[in-house]
Amino acid sequence: MKKTFAENLIASCGINCGICKAYLRDKNPCHGCRNANKNIPKTRINCAMRICKKRVGKFCYDCAEFPCEKLSHLDKRYRTKYGMSEIENLLFIKNKGIKKFLACEEKLWISAKGIFCMHDKKYYNKDKEEIYGKK
Repeated sequence: MKKTFAENLIASCGINCGICKAYLRDKNPCHGCRNANKNIPKTRINCAMRICKKRVGKFCYDCAEFPCEKLSHLDKRYRTKYGMSEIENLLFIKNKGIKKFLACEEKLWISAKGIFCMHDKKYYNKDKEEIYGKK
């Protein structure tokens, strides 16, 4: 069976929580933004984009203000520090669908070495059920 990221790991802002250091760490891991009810970190529970009332669907592109100032600020920071764009991710999902996005994410971030973390540029060898979905 081929492994890929589970759909519920893609946050409303377009970040793949499956490649986040907070999610991949062994000690006190985050459960991902869409599983905030399981999270301890207040940053995930209180995330303005996750709890935004203006969005009508799962993702920020389902908002008349897309991309809003908060998302644009986050996107600029992630482009600069980590070389990835939440806005580009969201546009890809909107135009090509979540399944194609997940397949592309698999090719970018999962290898025989493990899952490459966007934050610390290290490989993690997690084989947690919630990381992977069935393909």
